[in-house]
Amino acid sequence: MTILVGYSPSPEGKAAVTFGIDQAKAFGDTVIVLNAGIGETPDERGVATNQDMDELKEALRSSEVSHEILQFLRGNDPVEELLALAEATEDTRMIVIGSRRRSPVGKLIMGSTAQRIILDSDVPVVSVKADRTK
Repeated sequence: MTILVGYSPSPEGKAAVTFGIDQAKAFGDTVIVLNAGIGETPDERGVATNQDMDELKEALRSSEVSHEILQFLRGNDPVEELLALAEATEDTRMIVIGSRRRSPVGKLIMGSTAQRIILDSDVPVVSVKADRTK
């Protein structure tokens, strides 16, 4: 089966990748990590830079789990990209996303990506927080 991880270059995104790797090891699954952004360049919010992608590749390679890394810079909504990939991947066990606390005003203005994924997904969604004590 497949564990799909929504990745952004942030502590929460890294926590999601770590959790996804741990679950893949436990179940013998494949991990697919998706980085998608509305913009088309790494300087736009949520889009991983080459350095971010290199660090991600190394983390997955050293984990020794079967994996695939995808980066969609098509200008589409990242939530829609993630949900479409989950639907297209017939054996998706779960989606793993990183989450952080946002103010009510922040949710109103920006929306809640995590909430949209949780509510609209047809497969289980696990939301993990970054360890802020490090």
